[in-house]
Amino acid sequence: MFYTLSWISGGFDNIQLDIVGFLAILGEGSIEANAQVATLSRIIYLPRLLPAPQALLRPTRPSKLAPIPGYVTGIYSGNSRDYINHIGNVVVEAESLPEFSVKCVQINKLHKKQAINKNKRWGKRPSEDVKAMDKDEKGGKRQYEDVKANMYGPLAGLAVFGCMESCVLLSLSFWRKDGMALMATLLLSLLSTLIGFGNKWELKLPERKDSIDNLPPGNLVIRYPKGNFLVIECDENVARELFFAPENINYRIASPWKYRMVSLVGTLMLMFGVIFLGNATTWMQVGFAVAFMLLNAAYWIVAALPSKLHWNTACYQVTELAFERMKTPDEAAPPEGIKPKWGVEYCKTFTEALWKVICATRNIDWVQRSDAAPKTQEWDDWLHEALEIAKSVPSRTENQQPEKQQTEIQRAKKKWAKTLREENAKFQVPAWDPRKALKKLYSDTKAANSV
Repeated sequence: MFYTLSWISGGFDNIQLDIVGFLAILGEGSIEANAQVATLSRIIYLPRLLPAPQALLRPTRPSKLAPIPGYVTGIYSGNSRDYINHIGNVVVEAESLPEFSVKCVQINKLHKKQAINKNKRWGKRPSEDVKAMDKDEKGGKRQYEDVKANMYGPLAGLAVFGCMESCVLLSLSFWRKDGMALMATLLLSLLSTLIGFGNKWELKLPERKDSIDNLPPGNLVIRYPKGNFLVIECDENVARELFFAPENINYRIASPWKYRMVSLVGTLMLMFGVIFLGNATTWMQVGFAVAFMLLNAAYWIVAALPSKLHWNTACYQVTELAFERMKTPDEAAPPEGIKPKWGVEYCKTFTEALWKVICATRNIDWVQRSDAAPKTQEWDDWLHEALEIAKSVPSRTENQQPEKQQTEIQRAKKKWAKTLREENAKFQVPAWDPRKALKKLYSDTKAANSV
């Protein structure tokens, strides 16, 4: 005697898939992860299937980009922020560094012709623009590229994928002569275009209106919550654009009530689309279920990718700097499972990391302004001692070997050129034990108090 399980009563056409409409509104987290950069690109207007479109039908829109936790302090300018601007974080991409690590970079702003040549191999802009900008530069006008969404990134691929699914479902609706599925496909696909009109915005980083001579260097230090540091060498204009000026969002539809009307129409389109989907034939509901499951999986995969892949920051050139290897046995190795990177210094304690940053900045005023160290007499004495020792060796710029002094043969060798660049990009670190020095200061204070 065999026991038989009944799976579908009455055949495949009687399967109940009314719940498939919920698949169209699942996956809000994957949409919200990259919502701002996705709505910056013009590809947001492309009609396509979009998982959880209600995530972009909000009563109010954000007025600025989401900041990153951290502390930004200008070394010479006196500026400070208790958060990191979103675009600045995308450009430097250092929040994923392990704790007590130190990284140093140099950021330069490229004008349009340089930015185009930098990304010319990727085909991100037609080469005809270079000729037009040559005329502007001859007239004394130097134009600078802006930060944009990456038109050839993963988000653009998702948009094309969603559009292809819409085309397939539209064709199947005609083939199956399913009017309900046809209306569901049209409403849910055109909803993404309507969302694009309501959320499209433009990014314009603030620029200094008047040129000011003798501006202090814009060098700054970023301290992350994990205790890792990022030292940035740049001019004041770059520091202002990326880290200190507000990142306001300028929407195409600026009026709040107009946006709410767009959201109202979008909400009605979503509701009717789900209703039509629930009344489609079983075969078409299966097609919608497969489409939304694949789309949700793809959006979650893209949400896990680094945010820098979604932005085009070719207008900023980031050059990595490094430290000379420390001559002490306490030098830390990278944490287990992390591959060592050139330009990243791994330290065992926060004290060692702070010492390396002082060697790079040759300044301690920023430490006191950013509360990076405790406000005690011992720490104050340690900071002044660390600064004195850090200044006992030449700075990175003083230690640079001028390339013009090398022979023509040496400059022709690529290996020598690479070695020369790496040597010029290094900070010298004196042989001094910062932890031992701090411990001695506390011991001396304890001994003095016990007398």
